[in-house]
Amino acid sequence: MNSSENAQKFPRTYWREIELPTFKPLEQDISVDVAIVGAGITGITAAYLLTKEGQKVALLEAGGILNGTTGHTTAKLTAQHGLIYDEFINHFGKEKARLYYESMMMAVQFVENTVNERGIKCDFSKQDAYVYATTDEYADKLKTEWEAYKSLDIEGALKDSIPFNIPAKAALMMSNQAQYHPLKFLKALLDEAVQAGCSVYENTIANDIVDDHSEPKVITKNGQRVTAKHVIIASHFPFYDKPGLYFARMYADRSYAIGVRTNQEYPGGMYISADSPSRSIRYTPLDNGENLLIIGGENHKTGQGVDTQKHFEELQTFTEEVFGIKEYQYRWSAQDNVTLDKMPYIGPYTEERKNVLIATGFKKWGMSTGILAGHIIKDYIVGGTNRFAALYSPSRFHADPDLKEVISTNADVAKHLLKGKLEIVEKVPEDLQEGEGSVVMFHGKRAGAYKDENGKLYIVDTTCTHLGCECEWNRAEKSWDCPCHGSRYSYAGDVIEGPTKKSLELLQGE
Repeated sequence: MNSSENAQKFPRTYWREIELPTFKPLEQDISVDVAIVGAGITGITAAYLLTKEGQKVALLEAGGILNGTTGHTTAKLTAQHGLIYDEFINHFGKEKARLYYESMMMAVQFVENTVNERGIKCDFSKQDAYVYATTDEYADKLKTEWEAYKSLDIEGALKDSIPFNIPAKAALMMSNQAQYHPLKFLKALLDEAVQAGCSVYENTIANDIVDDHSEPKVITKNGQRVTAKHVIIASHFPFYDKPGLYFARMYADRSYAIGVRTNQEYPGGMYISADSPSRSIRYTPLDNGENLLIIGGENHKTGQGVDTQKHFEELQTFTEEVFGIKEYQYRWSAQDNVTLDKMPYIGPYTEERKNVLIATGFKKWGMSTGILAGHIIKDYIVGGTNRFAALYSPSRFHADPDLKEVISTNADVAKHLLKGKLEIVEKVPEDLQEGEGSVVMFHGKRAGAYKDENGKLYIVDTTCTHLGCECEWNRAEKSWDCPCHGSRYSYAGDVIEGPTKKSLELLQGE
């Protein structure tokens, strides 16, 4: 099988093709100053900063470190998060919109400073970032956004083209942004944290928090207890969601990326389309002196939309037409949470639970937001002041746009809940080909079936164990995805992503 066929058949992310340390699971009760759940960009950044402050830290990861969204990013380190600044001015005012920009630029600067001070080799480079439009409608929106840039003193420019064979009508540039290899960078931070005394436990699933309001205890799936003065929930979607109801305050969104080599010279810069279908363009240097072109996009709500395999096919077609593909080596996807007002939630879990902290809702911009979250949470814990903290408080509520988004988001959930329950299913497990999965009828009820390459059938109850929506088959990644709140399961029903914590019922198979 050649590399193109391999990339298309098996999801494979470029970032994880480095050697990462491994750690044993937690096997006994422990007591620390800070327990961090989730070893991605937020968890590792917080662990690094807190150990430097003399805190005793334990970092718990359900699987392997850096194997979640952080390991499946396009790795743009930027404050240009689509067309948001005009919207933020209208909803929050100029002062808060400017504060958002400054907070993200702080994250960019932190990475640059740390790379230079520590001599971290992570392919860091300064790049200008561009949002481009291919329609008149979005060209006009870029002009409006440019006015927002000028009113907020954001350094940039409005241009009329981009250096690719794409019919762009306008492009908005933000100066002095960056790109890097996130796992090389975060591995260096983790190494320093471990040397400073941070304990790391892989394959350790956090199931619950028992909170006596002085020393919360993280309870693992296997029954161990981690007693701490503070708990940080950095698990992408909160594993603990009893009083916060975060599942009703966010929705899950998937996106896709491919990595190819091309014969074209790359002119530099990072690019993303304003209009649909979404397209993200950047490069990263390879060890052999060539560049890997990373093309992303094809966003949709988890469990909703067309056959997921088609998203990779659309990216491949776009890349071939614009750049030409010399070798197709990688493909991967990621899931992100989007809040009601598009502002991340960073800070105390609720107003009453200030010793449990959360960071979530990064809306696909975790490279800057995750770094920022580590700093904000560190300051909460050590008593430092952080001028960005109030902006991201999870306890905020704004009538506009939050109220309308609550109604819209939960109406969408209700629609998909009913759709799954009323769906007429004609297929049966015996109809499946090897390597195929589908919703089927099994013993007179809706179920999900997958037949592996050896002809073995795995049949699951497709009712999501979170709140009862019916999961849909994800062909590209051989998973069952919930269209209501974004929970994902393997073809055998094991949990891949929350908010759920309980597997689907396996009706047939191992």
